[in-house]
Amino acid sequence: MEQTHTSHNGTTAGPGAQRRVLVVEDDQTIMEAIATRLRAEGFAVQTAADGPSAVDTAEAWQPDLLILDIMLPGFDGLEVCRRVQAQRPLPVLMLTARDDETDMLVGLGVGADDYMTKPFSMRELAARVHVLLRRVERAALAATTPRTGILRLGELEIDHAQRRVRVRSEDVHLTPTEFDLLVCLANTPRAVLSREQLLAEVWDWADASGTRTVDSHIKALRRKIGAERIRTVHGVGYALETPTP
Repeated sequence: MEQTHTSHNGTTAGPGAQRRVLVVEDDQTIMEAIATRLRAEGFAVQTAADGPSAVDTAEAWQPDLLILDIMLPGFDGLEVCRRVQAQRPLPVLMLTARDDETDMLVGLGVGADDYMTKPFSMRELAARVHVLLRRVERAALAATTPRTGILRLGELEIDHAQRRVRVRSEDVHLTPTEFDLLVCLANTPRAVLSREQLLAEVWDWADASGTRTVDSHIKALRRKIGAERIRTVHGVGYALETPTP
């Protein structure tokens, strides 16, 4: 079956149009391995090895997705993410050599959608790229056929049509992944969803090795909407708390 997707300029591209991925990595071997795998998957790929050239290339080439190492010459990946997202929002997969939760949370806080810790398999990286791009397509489709109405759970308000969230009438900026995660929890308030369920529904990722990604996104979401609103059920998963009627 033929598929279409939203291209880098926001229009719907026909079958055969290539999605663009910018790979920013200062390790030449890793950069070339990622680029080779993604080109084999059918993507158009450009590369950059430092912060300034990454920002310049993103502005000139308008990629559909950014794969971004945190440790870079010039300025780091977090600053690249801030600057690129200020130009034009796009999905970002962050790479880190350190299994450091602080790095992960800061990366999510500046607009990254997902992260992977080195070393990683190229198969998993390619799968994550496909998942992130599918989420962008789903969001574009939802924007043209929005759900009506606003979901209110106490002081938390979720506007599906505009993909906006407010807490105590104040706008809260969420990344696309955080918004989808919140909506998934809000669809069944107070019900406990396992990490595996959330991973499958929000990320389309069925491999349980990604459950730490869920945990980090939950932590980032708690910081924005209030820690008390998401309950942890140890050994199981998470539930969205709502006011008692």
